[in-house]
Amino acid sequence: MKAKGILIPIGGNEDKGIETADHHKLEYIEEGILARVVKESGGNNASIIIIPTASSYPVEVGENYMNAFGKLGCDNLHVLDIREREQSESDENLEIIKNADCVMFSGGNQSKITKVIGGTKMHKLLRKKYKKQKFVIAGTSAGAMCMAEEMIAGGSSTEAFFKGTVKMTDGMGFVPNLVIDSHFIRRGRFGRLAEAVAKYPKLIGVGLAEDTALVIKEGKTFEVIGSGMVILFDPRKLKHNNEEILEEGTPMSLVNLKTHVLANGDRFNLKEKKVKVLPLEASFV
Repeated sequence: MKAKGILIPIGGNEDKGIETADHHKLEYIEEGILARVVKESGGNNASIIIIPTASSYPVEVGENYMNAFGKLGCDNLHVLDIREREQSESDENLEIIKNADCVMFSGGNQSKITKVIGGTKMHKLLRKKYKKQKFVIAGTSAGAMCMAEEMIAGGSSTEAFFKGTVKMTDGMGFVPNLVIDSHFIRRGRFGRLAEAVAKYPKLIGVGLAEDTALVIKEGKTFEVIGSGMVILFDPRKLKHNNEEILEEGTPMSLVNLKTHVLANGDRFNLKEKKVKVLPLEASFV
């Protein structure tokens, strides 16, 4: 999708609403990434809308982001606690989005976002603003994964590389040429992203480590920011991919799956599928 807007998918810190023992632990985005969200949105006076739909603890998560953005000097903040599809069709809520410079989707369960917002007037408005304006859509963990057109809905890391491990569904479609996974290194999600690109070999797989994000501008290029790494799977020149012929639960084989490991400051051209890394000497500056 050609777009004037900016996407900032973030690898997250920890899921919420799944591990009940951790329900008091709220998503925390390192100041550097959050500050970049503010900068791309237009600065401290930008209208930033926090949407904690993915979380099972939306009130606490909304308050956490209000505090975090507040510490960065932002005061034009609003939490849209959207839990039902009717709220995504509300004229009042649509007006809030119309006047926003940025929306920030929280972590949790990405399927909640597509279920409650996908296909509604709000979804259409978000796509329109992203396409026509310098509008920022940021999201962490689930909020990052939902940005893709083909979205990972689930999958066990312990059973990775067996066909059927990954569950795919329709995402929000802001970036059609990627499939995105989060908490990638800590949770060992290499297998499920590999199966995802085996299913969709024309897409680039993006595995975001925690405290790591992409800044995707105009749907053309992205820059890596944050303290961790981004793993890219490029399946376009696979010489062997048996995903289509295997039965569920069968071990998969992929040959010539091109892989890149990128870090802060590295870039990738989505159109040309080319990497531009910082010079080695830049690491010592």
